[in-house]
Amino acid sequence: MTTHTDILLIGGGIMSATLGTMLKQLDPSLSITMLEQQAVVASESSDGWNNAGTGHAGYCELNYTPMAANGEVSIQRALSINAAFEESLQFWASLVDQGALQQPASFINPTPHASFVWGEQDVAFLKKRHQALSAHHLFADMEYSEDQATLQQWMPLVMQGRNNKQPLAATRVAYGSDVDFGALTRQLVSHLQQQAGFSLHTQHQVTALKQVGKQHWQVKAKDLSSGKTRTLEAGFVFLGAGGAALPLLQKSGIKEAKGYGGFPVSGQWLVCHNPEVIRQHSAKVYGKAQLGAPPMSVPHLDTRIIAGKPALLFGPFAGFTTRFLKQGSLLDLIKSVKPGNLASMLGAGRHNIDLTRYLIGEVFQTHAQRVQALQHFYPQAQAGEWSLLNAGQRVQIIKSCPQSGGKLEFGTEIVSAADGSLAALLGASPGASTSVNAMIEVLKRCFATQLQSPEWQARMNTMIGSYGSSLIDDADLLRRVRQHTLSTLKLG
Repeated sequence: MTTHTDILLIGGGIMSATLGTMLKQLDPSLSITMLEQQAVVASESSDGWNNAGTGHAGYCELNYTPMAANGEVSIQRALSINAAFEESLQFWASLVDQGALQQPASFINPTPHASFVWGEQDVAFLKKRHQALSAHHLFADMEYSEDQATLQQWMPLVMQGRNNKQPLAATRVAYGSDVDFGALTRQLVSHLQQQAGFSLHTQHQVTALKQVGKQHWQVKAKDLSSGKTRTLEAGFVFLGAGGAALPLLQKSGIKEAKGYGGFPVSGQWLVCHNPEVIRQHSAKVYGKAQLGAPPMSVPHLDTRIIAGKPALLFGPFAGFTTRFLKQGSLLDLIKSVKPGNLASMLGAGRHNIDLTRYLIGEVFQTHAQRVQALQHFYPQAQAGEWSLLNAGQRVQIIKSCPQSGGKLEFGTEIVSAADGSLAALLGASPGASTSVNAMIEVLKRCFATQLQSPEWQARMNTMIGSYGSSLIDDADLLRRVRQHTLSTLKLG
């Protein structure tokens, strides 16, 4: 038996949940089906323990503001990420206003975002970074200090037992946020389930995906609980399955997928088990990454609220794996190598030897070595109060490059069919934080005609007040939307 659906979402994470919610808001008559391989949605990349949880806005992540060859700090990426996160905040606030999401504290909580450095060279960099960012209205509220009494107030654990003769500096944005993307995803899906025309099928693994006509897809999925096969036909397919998105994209056979490969990287956290220590820290304190480390491994001492409970994590520590999902197969990487991406994979491998060495070194670290890294941030950390937790998997993008054959990229990217009938999201950070911006891009590519209609335009502006305008260029608009989001989401 074949089931027909307008929209097929493969993967039950934050991306699919966001796109499904947006489409239902834009056109309530659409039939939408979601397939999830696990028993519950948001149990892979979006899960609270598997996701960084930082509302990535460029406030504290130093890798978003590299220093150029001329000594100037480049802020363009930080501006674009901040503006994209503001779109996410607007969307979530609109859903809170509607009652589609629960009280904000159930998925987002105010957590100051801080960058912390030591040593003359890094202090000089942070000061220059602050000067460049705070001159722009998106970052006008960023504070800077070298005063140790102020730093003690901002981050008590970080300052305990520290050498007060060492040059220190920090920046802080007080209305930074911690986001439990697992909780947020489950609320979005729960709201979708209350609407006509939406169906969710968990424990379903996609086994075949092919285009059978113009803007028409046939998908076969195995029900892992019964062993039966479900066949679906859809006018539009979105691949939002985290690490599994690349293999699914390859199954689709669209020409736009040619050359894409993936490089899986695992993550681990040190998690504190002393409630008294957890109570003393309320911030996300980011430092500088080691030379050669991937962006997902920028070290930070991190306050989290997961399933309503406070937690304190340090990391993440990177590792190498051949799995594309935490619950995936060790053969995932090997199976992803195809004739169409072999040159890309080999080229990226040749030009990332240092990264490979770094990951191998991370894998073989001892608990004592990880605690030593923690003590750079929290000098009085006690090894017995922390244990290692395996976090989620991330599959970094490998794509064709004329100069090197293949290039490894750290970020997120939308790949879509020329006819707009299929789209996939590949990559990692900033990922979940910019899910709304990413899904707007999917709408622009795959629903361009509908998006030009007055009805869809009006509904987009209801969901995202700044839609169609630039928060980077319009300071007055930024002030208006930020005031509303901070108030509605109780972050101010």
